[in-house]
Amino acid sequence: MSQPLNPHLVLLAATLLPGSGQVLNRQPIRGLTFVFFILLLGAFTLKTAAPEVSLVGKLAGGLFVWALAMLDAYKTARIRFEVWRHSSHG
Repeated sequence: MSQPLNPHLVLLAATLLPGSGQVLNRQPIRGLTFVFFILLLGAFTLKTAAPEVSLVGKLAGGLFVWALAMLDAYKTARIRFEVWRHSSHG
């Protein structure tokens, strides 16, 4: 079993570009699904938010899914890394 990517690198990628953490974890369809829902919910909250709401508030739906995607990518990478570490050094 080859060494998986460092979970912090995966988290950094997921923070900079939505869905890229899943791609690095070899889950490209999952990454595309997250990107789809980021765009969908971001557009929904952008269109439905009151005019006086801040930009963050207007994009809250997409930002929320982005945060979930970041956590998902890190969690998957961390589990893979720990399984690899314990199986190769245990």
